[in-house]
Amino acid sequence: MRKLASIQRIRSLAPIPGADAIEKATVLGWQLVVKRAEFQVDELCVYIEIDSLLPEREPFEFLRSRSFRIRTVKLRGQVSQGICFPLSVLPQGTTIEEGADVTALLGIVKYEPPIPLSLSGIVKGSFPCFIPKTDETRVQVLGDLLQQYAGQECYITEKLDGSSATFYLRDEAFGVCSRNLELVEDAGNGFWKMARQLDLESKLKSLGKNLALQGELTGEGIQGNKLQLKGQQWFCFGIYFIDEARYASFDEWIALTEQLALPRVPVLDSAYLLEADIDSLLEKAQRRSVLAGARAEGIVIRVKQAGEHVSFKAINNEFLLHYGE
Repeated sequence: MRKLASIQRIRSLAPIPGADAIEKATVLGWQLVVKRAEFQVDELCVYIEIDSLLPEREPFEFLRSRSFRIRTVKLRGQVSQGICFPLSVLPQGTTIEEGADVTALLGIVKYEPPIPLSLSGIVKGSFPCFIPKTDETRVQVLGDLLQQYAGQECYITEKLDGSSATFYLRDEAFGVCSRNLELVEDAGNGFWKMARQLDLESKLKSLGKNLALQGELTGEGIQGNKLQLKGQQWFCFGIYFIDEARYASFDEWIALTEQLALPRVPVLDSAYLLEADIDSLLEKAQRRSVLAGARAEGIVIRVKQAGEHVSFKAINNEFLLHYGE
């Protein structure tokens, strides 16, 4: 689970040109703006990530005009992602330990954009426990992992802005899921429409295996259609072998999507050697989409090493700022 709020250390502080009252802080791999002299280097604080929705409580009242939501902003030319509070914001008696998750303790939840009626559907049940949910970790919190896998061959795909959709076949039972729920078949539901349009049940049954296809549903009526696509389209970004409890390798993913005639998310680099440099990866994420020329949401990097599923995302800060995220 993502730590939206955690106890972290101020790694560095630096002046912001032309700004006397604020300075730039680095926490984990995130950069953000803090009040000058409010924190010291190596001091512990409560760091709250973007996408967090804070409760309507007195310590957070100054965020009411922002609907208590933490977004990416730019102050005096400095991109700021997240917010820091002194440890005093925590309830008395809280055990102070670097890295501790205090999300639930502070009543913070993840902001989720409203689901369009065309995608909400009729709930059949929770997301299947035998398939991993699709939620990549942001590179800013993965400094140690980057060091561990530095130099490993990876592949990079474009991260598409849309709604996660999973289609699976298990013991001849076909299922359709949104990011968090399994849905009953409904002719008016966008996920089921796409399943039937691409004939996914028949294609999965033709393989004779228990598989899950995971991808992004994009286009008109979804997340503001930031790529300006016509209609709705689905792009596969992963295939999961249910019985083996593993994801397909890069070569297997390419072969199976070709065999089943499935659209894939764009592959930007199929032989990238991973750099242990967060800033470099964020620079790679600042790009235009190869699908439509609009700002891309970012990139997803997956390590090719056999037997492991190491996957994370770098989000385009220009995209976040432009769309107020």
